[in-house]
Amino acid sequence: MSSEPKIVTSDFYDLEALLDDDDRALLHRVRAFMDEQVEPVINDYWTRGKFPLELIPGLAELGIAGNPYTGYGCPGRSSLTDGMIAMELSRGDPSMATFMGVHGGLAMGTVYLCGSEEQKERWLPPMARMELIGAFGLTEPEAGSDVARGLRTTARREGDTWVLNGRKKWIGNASFADLIIIWARDEETDRVLGFVVEKDTPGFTAVDLEDKIALRAVQNALITLEDVRVPEENRLQEAHSFRETANVLRLTRAGVAWSAVGCSRGAYEHALRYAMGREQFGHPIVEFQLVQDLLVRMLGNITASAAMCARLSQLQDAGQMTDEHASLAKAFCTVRMRETVGWARELMGGNGILLENHVGRYVADAEAIYSYEGTREVNTLIVGRAVTGTSAIV
Repeated sequence: MSSEPKIVTSDFYDLEALLDDDDRALLHRVRAFMDEQVEPVINDYWTRGKFPLELIPGLAELGIAGNPYTGYGCPGRSSLTDGMIAMELSRGDPSMATFMGVHGGLAMGTVYLCGSEEQKERWLPPMARMELIGAFGLTEPEAGSDVARGLRTTARREGDTWVLNGRKKWIGNASFADLIIIWARDEETDRVLGFVVEKDTPGFTAVDLEDKIALRAVQNALITLEDVRVPEENRLQEAHSFRETANVLRLTRAGVAWSAVGCSRGAYEHALRYAMGREQFGHPIVEFQLVQDLLVRMLGNITASAAMCARLSQLQDAGQMTDEHASLAKAFCTVRMRETVGWARELMGGNGILLENHVGRYVADAEAIYSYEGTREVNTLIVGRAVTGTSAIV
């Protein structure tokens, strides 16, 4: 005799109980927004490779942009709450989670960590209200994992103006963002500096990359900077080297691990619903042993990854999170994610590749989450250096 669960959930160890009542209610509002507003339309946007810009006002009403930052109109919530919201966004759709991670994490985080008081007051409040959308330009066509040494975009000072030249690749939100963070190497000092380039600045162009197989609703762009003139007041005053860039990435890498858990949860929940409704050989397939084995494997991956992320966020809130802590979570959770979404597709058989059943979207999107914000290999080397005391990075 089978007993069908009343609610399909993947929070098997009730990690939501770690949140207070207000933050748990917010998490539920985010979930409702994703289920009611995003899920009905996202497959169409994913197919067309476009972002649903009309959903931004609804996201803004949730009040989740810049979640962990205090002051300047930002919510000032815990890293744990921020991580669980990233997970919830990705559970609904990884592209939406990535959009918010770029805007509220990378772009707002850069201003928060690297901006002067005047710059924070100028930019963060409208970004928190999502009246201004941000992007983050670090990766280049020839510089991905080695961007610290291989950054080629240059900045040359001329009086009170900086002239930027170079290219950036895979830059989410860039083709419609209002503010684009650009990291460039000072021609005179060789230091890596940060700049805020405003939309429609002469010499700045952003062309969306076509034919992606993952995160298709995220509009990633190839940016070209040709003698882009940026005033000194738009140079991030507390960004003096690549160390500041790394501080931003450490802040957001935990969010990517949470997003990997969310991607796994979304695939699992769709697969579980499918298994409860799909009949073969005269029975719902959820009653078959091999199907239950796949479900339990998926749930084990999700639960282990979510528990790791929860502890990581607690370390972050305590000011104890290190690069290697964030890197271990990112590497581990994305590997488990790849397994989980694959098992979800396997459970659904041929129907798993139909977009209408959603799981195929998670399978594809997992490939991007697996690679961005540090590949598994690079994150492994960061952790390996910490545990051995020896750097294996050539």
